[in-house]
Amino acid sequence: MPAITPLANDLNALPPLASRYVDVEKLPWKPTGFPGIDMKVLLREEETGLLTALFRWEPGAVLPLHEHVEIEQTWVLEGSIVDAEGETTVGNFSWRPKGNQHRATAPNGALVLCFFLKPNRFLEGPAAGTTLE
Repeated sequence: MPAITPLANDLNALPPLASRYVDVEKLPWKPTGFPGIDMKVLLREEETGLLTALFRWEPGAVLPLHEHVEIEQTWVLEGSIVDAEGETTVGNFSWRPKGNQHRATAPNGALVLCFFLKPNRFLEGPAAGTTLE
């Protein structure tokens, strides 16, 4: 299946080689299943697991222990994301290698743009064994 922008049927109906110009403001926020963290999926390719998404973290939101199945990249647009290894602040970028495991939080909230070659796999809590969808 080709790459799509979920909930943007007009874009997904375009010819296969047409450019897609995503009106991010019009895309709805979707709950991630983790309290205080919502997402807008900008690009998803089911076959490979490629995922680009905008995440909105409420102050104090926590993403439980998870593993990056492939390289993950994060650009912080507002606020900051913190884990045991450090903090990515507004305007800055972090990436994690395949196999990296951590918990993340946004003490003061955050808006982040993330790029995944494959979605995270969760290791604890009710989501253990599932991936970010």
